[in-house]
Amino acid sequence: MSDLYNVASNPHVRAKDSTSRIMLYVIISLLPATAFGIWNFGPRALLLICITIASCVASEYIFNKVTKRKQTISDLSAVVTGLLLALNFPVSLPWWMPIVGGAFAIIVVKCVFGGLGQNFMNPALGARCFMLISFAGQMSNWTYDGVTTATPLALMRQGQAPDVWAEFVGTIPGTIGETSVIALLIGAVFLILVGVIDIKIPGLYIISFVVFISIFGAANGTAINPQYIAGQVCGGGLILGAFFMATDYATSPITPKGKLIYGILLGFLTALFRTFGSMAEGVSYAIIFSNILVPLIERATIPKGFGVEKEKKSKGGEKA
Repeated sequence: MSDLYNVASNPHVRAKDSTSRIMLYVIISLLPATAFGIWNFGPRALLLICITIASCVASEYIFNKVTKRKQTISDLSAVVTGLLLALNFPVSLPWWMPIVGGAFAIIVVKCVFGGLGQNFMNPALGARCFMLISFAGQMSNWTYDGVTTATPLALMRQGQAPDVWAEFVGTIPGTIGETSVIALLIGAVFLILVGVIDIKIPGLYIISFVVFISIFGAANGTAINPQYIAGQVCGGGLILGAFFMATDYATSPITPKGKLIYGILLGFLTALFRTFGSMAEGVSYAIIFSNILVPLIERATIPKGFGVEKEKKSKGGEKA
């Protein structure tokens, strides 16, 4: 009976699944995109994935050892962070950079703030943005079939029509795990079916993005048509970010109204960055910025307790 009164730190999962089981589900859901990325970009993609995961797991182990904290690598959260981070890397990245990125994700973004559930932003995306700032050239060097080329989003900025089918299947340049929409959707459906995520945040994100990219694109003089919208949705990291990173338990709202605001904010910022920003992509920065605002969003949308009212004051300053 006493077990009913045990209280643990967040994230609180209202299910029988343990943290390690949930992380295992996430790993399984990412396998289709991972396998396609390795097939699409070759053995070097597998090498970068293995290095990034190893860096994340080793960083967490060493940090816990040095700080004399309980070892937490068995919960698989470091593996998930490493896999997500690797899927956000271009295949041409030098082998040592994933080691730096993995260490930053785990030590700076996750462990320094208390570990799993206490980080203020998604560790994989925090590390990706750090890498984009620190190694901008290498992080934006896209190769496909051994040829350096531009991503579909960059080509769309130049006025070229997107090849939506190629984006949907994944035979395009991009990061290791973002190119194949169909592989990502297979994993997303799996997560929804096992109850790890629901469709609310990803759905609101994508719908609001479509609305705002249409508005901003038209204001920027772009011809808005179904092909352009589909190219924007299928291109870049929108699907990967919407289903696998924007839904992170620790950095997304839990209140119904908070999820609504969060999803719309994500769509607004991504469309804003893609249309008017210096880079063709904007998913990573949109999610991180929204992560930072989550405490304010939850504070503003937390439901009032039944029968609780704000104290009113009379004009004279006394409580009514």
